[in-house]
Amino acid sequence: MDQDENPYRPPNSPLLVAGQTAVLGPASRWRRFGTLLVDYVCFFVLGFIAGLVIAVLFGPRGAAVIRHIPNLVLGSVLVFLYYVAFEGIWSRTPGKWVLGTVVVSEAGTKPSLKQVLARTACRFIPFEAFSFLGDSGWHDSIPGTRVMRCR
Repeated sequence: MDQDENPYRPPNSPLLVAGQTAVLGPASRWRRFGTLLVDYVCFFVLGFIAGLVIAVLFGPRGAAVIRHIPNLVLGSVLVFLYYVAFEGIWSRTPGKWVLGTVVVSEAGTKPSLKQVLARTACRFIPFEAFSFLGDSGWHDSIPGTRVMRCR
């Protein structure tokens, strides 16, 4: 009996393991822009919560220390930690969860910590946002990652 005629053959649908995502194809520029907007809103909310926690735990002295740190330094550290934590653990930020995208290596697997660190560091290259006028942004091409649609 041929396998195609076997009524007991396994289905041809792909098997998804719990917690695993199915990659559907490259994410569009508009979808990626949407994830950026959602991530910036989440970043500001988390920054506010972090400031509030520091002010509550350390009182006026903690708030004074935060005020003495330059905004550029404080914001850069928070953005770096935000992206490394989310993309390093889940390969997704809240914006990517909302809009259904995931970061993968060029091989299609979860990116390594080295790739996530390089991807995040590349976000701080001046004029990096203009690199999207080409095929992909520098924070994708330099570390060898891609942002894909998923379900």
